[in-house]
Amino acid sequence: MLFGKHINKYYAKYWYFFLLGVIFLVLVDLVQTMIPRFLGEIIDNDNELIADLNKLGPTVGWILGCAGIMFIGRFVWRVAIFRASTGISANIRSEMFDKAEKLSASYYHENKVGNIMNWFTSDIDEISEFFGWGTVMIVDALFLSVSVLISMFNLNVWLTLVSLVPILLIVLWGAIGDKFWTKMWGERQKEFDALYDFANENFTGIRVIKSFNKQIKEIRAFARVAKRNEEVNVKFARMYLLFDAFIEVILFLQMAFLLGFGGYFIYSFVTGNPVIIFGNEIHLTVGELVRFAGYVDLIIWPMIALGQIISMRSRAKASLKRISEFLDAPLDVKNPENGYVLSDVKGRIEFRDFSFTYPTSKTPSLENLNLVIEEGSHVGIVGKVGCGKTTLVNSLFRLYNVEEGHLFIDGHDIMGIDIPSLRNALAYGPQDNFLYSDKIENNIAFSGDKDMEKVKEAAEFADVASNIEGFEKGYETVSGERGVTLFRGRFEDRGNDSP
Repeated sequence: MLFGKHINKYYAKYWYFFLLGVIFLVLVDLVQTMIPRFLGEIIDNDNELIADLNKLGPTVGWILGCAGIMFIGRFVWRVAIFRASTGISANIRSEMFDKAEKLSASYYHENKVGNIMNWFTSDIDEISEFFGWGTVMIVDALFLSVSVLISMFNLNVWLTLVSLVPILLIVLWGAIGDKFWTKMWGERQKEFDALYDFANENFTGIRVIKSFNKQIKEIRAFARVAKRNEEVNVKFARMYLLFDAFIEVILFLQMAFLLGFGGYFIYSFVTGNPVIIFGNEIHLTVGELVRFAGYVDLIIWPMIALGQIISMRSRAKASLKRISEFLDAPLDVKNPENGYVLSDVKGRIEFRDFSFTYPTSKTPSLENLNLVIEEGSHVGIVGKVGCGKTTLVNSLFRLYNVEEGHLFIDGHDIMGIDIPSLRNALAYGPQDNFLYSDKIENNIAFSGDKDMEKVKEAAEFADVASNIEGFEKGYETVSGERGVTLFRGRFEDRGNDSP
């Protein structure tokens, strides 16, 4: 199984789903082992059963009954186990989203958005697959293989020993491949991170790329990133296929040995010269060989599953490691214990010998700044690009940690102020505008107040009310990602005279 501090709690949360699924999965496995016995009985007693349909009917009825139980059992265990796996993935994704909102801006400077999106999608999918199909494979590999082996030993010890050789080879092969698969999957995911991030940056900056006519340059750059991703994936797929092919060859050799030895035992028994091993005569009928072949056919799936579990667990373990590193990332900006809750804010702001350096930089963006903004004042801050205007404003929101005793609001050190109350007391119009793919009214009311009158007042204040009312659906118009729908709509409304 898969264990870790961020995953163990879900075993307790979804234990009843797993228990129900495993019970019905075991029931299906038990019923499956009964079918070869019925088939063997029909073959060994074919003349008698065919002559007397009353004897054949119950046997066929038992087979049909087994099929019905298997149908119901498989339906139940699929619903139960996959309900648990999807629930786990949903909970992990929710936990990651909560963590993403708490992380400081510096974390997103050090880690690209493409990487993080890959953790939210591909890595969580790997964990979900392991808890879904992985659980099925583990139960089948353990229970079905053990129950089938018991039936095989009871039927014929020597044929069973012949069949055990490939099983031991598969177990050995899997033990060798475990660490290898974990490492290769980690490399594959890193290359996928790079591909995802490159595509994300290009889609975000597509207007800049087209404006400077750099399409060919970016296509070539993307081709290089995609080529590295392809090489890693082809290498992974090639090794996986070799691993899987080795198991397939062993399993088919197992069946070949079974039919070869079994056929020889039957021939010797029929001709009156039964094979003697360690003083024991081997008595084997055609029906028993068919029954034994049915058991071997049943055990092929657990053996294939055993090989797939090793690869699947390795991938899930590598993905869990990446997700755990994200969830364990330290929170740089923390709300102070018993922080002062701002209320009845006057608006006096004081920077006292204030200096600030971004975590990823060695050069201060602001140094020894002394500034007092009295309540009710209107202050304009101007300067060249990179002089620290945005840094000055961002410092007021505690997006980064600042030194204590250097920034005060209404006389209170900002490092001791409750962060939610601080940010609720501030209003900010960032220079990087962003529109969500939602109704215009919801974009305007993003702060939380959905009073339509206030939404319209805000639109009037921003001088966009007339533009909004020009749309067919007005404030109900969906803006589209980054407002592209609004731009296209206004552009089309202007007709052929548009520039």
